[in-house]
Amino acid sequence: MTVGTQMQQAIAGIQSAAATMKTFALETQDQQAKQDFQQIAQQLDSALNVLEGRKQYIEQQEPQYKQQ
Repeated sequence: MTVGTQMQQAIAGIQSAAATMKTFALETQDQQAKQDFQQIAQQLDSALNVLEGRKQYIEQQEPQYKQQ
């Protein structure tokens, strides 16, 4: 498995987790839980931005890792 593939899998996993937290936030009636889920989703979105930037850097430095 290439670094590019691993990075793409990590990004997909974080996207999925963030979407799940956003869904939980919408579905819960508990305001504290809603706030917690929203905060976790924001943290995951921040991590996602970092990983996507890193993926772009890797693809620029090592073109063979670029996803087709």
